[in-house]
Amino acid sequence: MRQAIARDNIVDAAFNLLDEAGMEGVTLRKVACSLGIRAPSLYWHFKSKQALVDAMADAMIVDVARHIPEGQPWRQTLLQIAREFRVAFKARRDGARVYAGTFIATENVLRVGEASIAALTSAGAPASFAATTAMDLVYYTMGFVIEEQSWPGDGSMEALGEAFMALAEQRFPHCWQAREVWRQVDFDTRFEQGVGLMLDGIEQRLARTS
Repeated sequence: MRQAIARDNIVDAAFNLLDEAGMEGVTLRKVACSLGIRAPSLYWHFKSKQALVDAMADAMIVDVARHIPEGQPWRQTLLQIAREFRVAFKARRDGARVYAGTFIATENVLRVGEASIAALTSAGAPASFAATTAMDLVYYTMGFVIEEQSWPGDGSMEALGEAFMALAEQRFPHCWQAREVWRQVDFDTRFEQGVGLMLDGIEQRLARTS
């Protein structure tokens, strides 16, 4: 008798397909085929592709906000969580796209939310503001990584850059003044700057409510 396939094995197989073929390459049929079973066998665990994607999204954030230092200031905590989300998303091809559009209530999701909300409420933020801010931080990180993972690495952007420069020089003086930003694609610096701007805004809001 064939031994029942474990749920974790199915998720691992889906991740392997994701890394090989991207989001579009993950289907229940292909996952089943990679495991040497028929697709209906997966329905015991996952009734649809979305259910499988939800499980993948949950698995990706298993290490996010796992170790928050006791007494760490709120700003460092939110920065740590944002950075860990980015690492988690980038660990898989199309990782941020997998997480986007998933709405799940799991220990991992609530642990991350609890850490973010606790950091902000301890600094004097109302719980409602803390909760929406925690979500906004995830949204920013997710959107950023979607763009980051979409960046082609085949050199095709060089031609686009040349066209951008030519047009900017002719007609768009402010874009031309900032041309070095377009020449140098530094996602690490851009991410840190964006998170920093969000944290600065949060800090100002906290100062008004204190």
